[in-house]
Amino acid sequence: MSGYGGYNPSAPPGASYGAPSAPPGGAAPPGNAPPGSYGAPAGYGGYNAQPAGYNGQPGGYGPPGGYGGPAYQGAPPQAPPPQQGPNLQQIFTSVDRDQSGQISVNELQSALSNGTWQPFNPETVRLMISMFDKDGNGTINFQEFGALWNYINDWQRTFRFYDRDNSGSIDQNELQTAITSFGFRLSSKFYGLLMKKFDRTGSRTITFDDFIQCCVLIQVKVV
Repeated sequence: MSGYGGYNPSAPPGASYGAPSAPPGGAAPPGNAPPGSYGAPAGYGGYNAQPAGYNGQPGGYGPPGGYGGPAYQGAPPQAPPPQQGPNLQQIFTSVDRDQSGQISVNELQSALSNGTWQPFNPETVRLMISMFDKDGNGTINFQEFGALWNYINDWQRTFRFYDRDNSGSIDQNELQTAITSFGFRLSSKFYGLLMKKFDRTGSRTITFDDFIQCCVLIQVKVV
């Protein structure tokens, strides 16, 4: 996949989402990617095969552990090894538009795509930066970016697995399946409230960015 922010004109909707990819030749990334494009290219953390299971849940897949909630036992299923890994330095440099050596909330938001015309949820961006901003300056340096990039790709694989109809969004049944497999038992009424809170498009579904925020906040507040 070429481009930046996961944009691939030939890819079907729902093909990828989440982390920025390195632009060819170091080209500057465009703004928000058009609908149907969201994420890391195949081989850069993309996952297409159904994982065998996670945390003892047959056919299940857990959230990235250790950030905002309990660390889940066991390693998540891994994507087939890529032929060539991502050039994180090139990605970092492209996201760092002012070349300050630090990635701000605005810079990271511009680099990420959720598969719609809407900007990536800024609250989700701030939440993720706060998780990896070890020096507390409100930005991400290159060392912190590597961990953040992996975290976003872990969520990408989790989101793709529970998006059973490959629509590029999560409906209430898919959300309930995901959160239940994470080990939480919540009422149907509560899932309805979650959909109201995190459905920013009015489509009765949740996009990738809001799915991350929803799951992390549940881990923080329920545990």
